[in-house]
Amino acid sequence: MVRTLISTARQLALKIASYGVMHLIVAILVAFAITRDWRLALAVGVVEPIFQTIAYSIHDRVWHRIERRGTLSGVEEASEAFTARLGVMDPAEQSRAHGHHGHGHHGHSHALPRSLKQIALKSVTYGLMHFTVAVLVAYALTRDIRIALTIGLLEPLVQTVFFTIHDRVWTALEARKARRAADLAEA
Repeated sequence: MVRTLISTARQLALKIASYGVMHLIVAILVAFAITRDWRLALAVGVVEPIFQTIAYSIHDRVWHRIERRGTLSGVEEASEAFTARLGVMDPAEQSRAHGHHGHGHHGHSHALPRSLKQIALKSVTYGLMHFTVAVLVAYALTRDIRIALTIGLLEPLVQTVFFTIHDRVWTALEARKARRAADLAEA
């Protein structure tokens, strides 16, 4: 049980950290391409990802709730989300809790959108959230609305592409882990 808790906490920390590193690199490069000033690019690149990582964590939790909405009661959802997040539920319990008997679903629903439409909507909401944070941070650092809007428009577009790739990679990793757990449970 303790190993499972540590492993799950480590995986969540790695997901958030990998997002933060990816975001940092892209933010610095985009800010430099716009301003041609390394000091300003580094300031935007360091400060903006801190706020974006916080916003990303909130976005991820909101989408987890949206993906689960209507399938369980509040108490059931909280219990399922907690045990699934900690990896306490085995794959059969996770499938039963989600009502996906034999439909190719493995693991809990966290960050596992069920349709292309949902993936697109999740990416669009991420882009809008990202735009807002990027403009606010860029304006606070530059006091120039044109630069802030340019950074706010371009940087989130680039980040949204990378976010979608990041999210799909982590979804695949989580699904692979759930399949391995299911295979081990069957053996």
